[in-house]
Amino acid sequence: MPPSPSRPKNERRQGAETWGRRGESLAAWYLRIKGYRILETRLKTPVGEIDLVARRFGTTVFVEVKTRSATTEERDALLAVNQRRIVRAAEYYLSRHPELAARPLRFDVIFLAPRSLPRHVMHAFDAS
Repeated sequence: MPPSPSRPKNERRQGAETWGRRGESLAAWYLRIKGYRILETRLKTPVGEIDLVARRFGTTVFVEVKTRSATTEERDALLAVNQRRIVRAAEYYLSRHPELAARPLRFDVIFLAPRSLPRHVMHAFDAS
């Protein structure tokens, strides 16, 4: 029996996904310029996804990238961050990389919008 064809994504969703991937790529380059080493991009785990995992000065940083059409939407984007999902995914990642578990870690958010510089919010939330 042939596999069933997957449903095509609508154009709006495809555009949002493309926009998000570009944002993640830009955020990774932005972090590299700031001296971070990118360990993972688009990390998928059984409990969730993390956009970027980076390291700088011995600290492991889990980064959520939010790409919006305007900088005025940052507050809403931060509220939309599913912190519990990211923390669970980070815990899963650390269980697979025990050498990183004993090091400091933090959760950051990078906001991107057209015609503005990236805004990096360090310690955007904690694991509690």
